[in-house]
Amino acid sequence: MADKVIKTDSEWKGVLTDEQFRVMREGGTECAFTGEFWNHKGEGYFACAACDQELFETETKFNSGTGWPSFWRPFKKGAVTEHIDRSYGMVRTEVKCSRCDSHLGHLFNDGPPPTGQRYCINSVALKFIETSKAGD
Repeated sequence: MADKVIKTDSEWKGVLTDEQFRVMREGGTECAFTGEFWNHKGEGYFACAACDQELFETETKFNSGTGWPSFWRPFKKGAVTEHIDRSYGMVRTEVKCSRCDSHLGHLFNDGPPPTGQRYCINSVALKFIETSKAGD
């Protein structure tokens, strides 16, 4: 893992959009079916919109029907951290970028095999990096 990225709220506001700041630094959620990547197709990987750490590969993305990008496994072990989230009268598992501690979304145990997990991630917290196919 790369070195931790630590910034003040003022510094984050200088590099994130208002919506990214609301979601990634304040733990907000974008509305379902409105994000750029909920129905995205393409070959590559998704990185943290705040610090560029690789988070999820497209080969682990699936259509969960929830309106948010969903993945059954992170890019590599340690790419994300999990925390108990007791907000809104629920108990959920919050998912954060391990490098910059930005809120990404939540983890649920209703995903497909082989993990049975669904990392439900806000599009605004991601940037897509396209990779070319072999021979291109």
